[in-house]
Amino acid sequence: MEEGRDIRKDLEFSSGDYAHAGVKLLLPLIPVFGGTAAEFFSFVISPPLVKRRDEWLIDIFDRLVSLEEKTERFNIANLSENENFISMLLYATQSAMRTHQKEKLDALKNAVVNSVLIPDIEENMQMIFINIIDRYTPWHLIILKFLDDPRKFGDEKGITYSQYGMGAKSSILEYANPKLKGKKEFYGQIVKDLYYNGLINLESLHTTMSENGMFQSNTTKMGKDFLRFIQSDLE
Repeated sequence: MEEGRDIRKDLEFSSGDYAHAGVKLLLPLIPVFGGTAAEFFSFVISPPLVKRRDEWLIDIFDRLVSLEEKTERFNIANLSENENFISMLLYATQSAMRTHQKEKLDALKNAVVNSVLIPDIEENMQMIFINIIDRYTPWHLIILKFLDDPRKFGDEKGITYSQYGMGAKSSILEYANPKLKGKKEFYGQIVKDLYYNGLINLESLHTTMSENGMFQSNTTKMGKDFLRFIQSDLE
């Protein structure tokens, strides 16, 4: 990294701003839109988009700086020659511009950094994972993490489970995530999404089973790789 370089200065007027200026000039020329649409774009849509883009790029940069400080072999300058990283960054940036949800943004940022750190996940699979993050809600990510290891999930949240002789996974899911209580259709659809995308090995959480079955992991290898890819080891 160049000494004294300030990425915040670099972002003050970039190609994105030129693109915005071009759109702003063209809108009044379109009869359907006219001046009102141009004003709407300028004052309502553009400012938060530019802010969202800048915060995204700055945070990615800060994470890469942290990685460079902690890893001797890693050099930010070398990323310009890493075609997969560039593709992942551009693809993830498109997705990041479409969401305000912190859980998804964190997953996307971690995925960009991990595209360099986890070479054993093939680059086409990395692209599939970015696409999955884009389509999922934060609850998809939370429930997948829960199903990977319900007891660890509970420990991280300070939750003490009761003793269960028999029961369904839905009961401990709702216990660990009170906001899901009584929303079986909602999280049932999420479970189906995870199943059909190959991330978990069960289609429903309502089957009665033993306590061991209730707390066993239900993520596939692909599911575990996905979780590795969207989590960070930098903290």
